[in-house]
Amino acid sequence: MREMKRDLVIIGGGPAGLSAAVAARQAGCEDILLIERDRILGGILNQCIHDGFGLHRFGEALTGPEYAQRYIDEVNNSGIETQLGTIVLSMDSERKLTVSSRKGYARIHAGAVVLAMGCREQTAGAISLPGTRPSGIYTAGAAQNFINLQNIMVGRRAVILGSGDIGLIMARRLTLEGAKVEAVFEILPYAGGLPRNIQQCLNDYDIPLYLSTSVVEVHGKDRLTRPMRTIAGNILVENGIFRSFSHT
Repeated sequence: MREMKRDLVIIGGGPAGLSAAVAARQAGCEDILLIERDRILGGILNQCIHDGFGLHRFGEALTGPEYAQRYIDEVNNSGIETQLGTIVLSMDSERKLTVSSRKGYARIHAGAVVLAMGCREQTAGAISLPGTRPSGIYTAGAAQNFINLQNIMVGRRAVILGSGDIGLIMARRLTLEGAKVEAVFEILPYAGGLPRNIQQCLNDYDIPLYLSTSVVEVHGKDRLTRPMRTIAGNILVENGIFRSFSHT
């Protein structure tokens, strides 16, 4: 197994890892290794093709990939070593890392380690989504990845559960790709996203937002059931995903 030493190892080549690498170099650290499991740097920013990034840092509105590229250029121009397609398998209390890549296994002895692996969206169980998890239900981030990076359309009729910014942005993205977004449902009595996203992503496209509303039943075992029509409270729902909702 190959052995190497580095003063600083950063795990994760997304926005946090990239900015950490740049900041460390500016602070005087010369021996830096940035590890990323994907084939490219940028992390989640690569699938965030909407603009609005960079207003505070660069004074202009950039898309996610444009914003990431600014930091990638800084990393490359600073001569910071990057290792792509590499997965960290383990790390012990003495900061010895075992990694795997196409070059095989390697052990890295790090003086310091920065964990910048990002986060994952909640699963159906974590958010207590009732019923099974048939084909046709996606997290907003997964849908964003399919559409923006893989050019795969996830469906033609949809509802979105949750009014956070990514849900609002995906409502607009689906609409622009020709899908019919029936509504956005939010369990809280107020929207979770920014007012500008509510205006630009919902109001501008006549997508209704229902507050104090949540899914109470999902129909379908292997695949979501065909279009249904029902009334829950004072809400008329006509879509191919959920049959009933609660409204208080």
